[in-house]
Amino acid sequence: MPNHWGIVAEFDSAAAIYTAAEKVTSQGYVRVDAHTPFPVHGLDKALRQGPSPLGWIVVCCGITGITLAQLMMWWMNASDYEYWVSGKEPYAWPSTIPITFECMVLLSGFGAVFGMFGLNKLPRLHHPIFNHKTFWRVSDDRFFLSIEATDPKFDSAQTARFLESIGGKFVEIVED
Repeated sequence: MPNHWGIVAEFDSAAAIYTAAEKVTSQGYVRVDAHTPFPVHGLDKALRQGPSPLGWIVVCCGITGITLAQLMMWWMNASDYEYWVSGKEPYAWPSTIPITFECMVLLSGFGAVFGMFGLNKLPRLHHPIFNHKTFWRVSDDRFFLSIEATDPKFDSAQTARFLESIGGKFVEIVED
């Protein structure tokens, strides 16, 4: 027996998918996602998605960059090899600001890129949702709503009927 990934339904407009997302989440489905050709304002709230943790990942990486830069320069200038420049003491913190800023930006950038890869579970060259017959239109003019089989309320027949009742077209069970 094939393993179900979930169920996908197609909608004609941004208004239709917004209304469908509200109805699906109000029925108690939680593993729901929308796939649209352009951003739809408020759709994340209709899907009850929380804020992304990516900002916190970037902040933590930036603070790590600041800390590592300061420790590195303290070790190099004040402990390992004391070097007096322009009559200033070996570790004068104002002279460390440019390097500290650059290390903060570098690690924040790495945190943003690799954090986004991790949160989006990338790289994934093929996703089961690509098996839906009309999903290729998502980048052109159609809107899709998917409910994963891991959703506690998922029942393939009942969920398919529900999606059709709220205006979903080409409702199809997608295999993993």
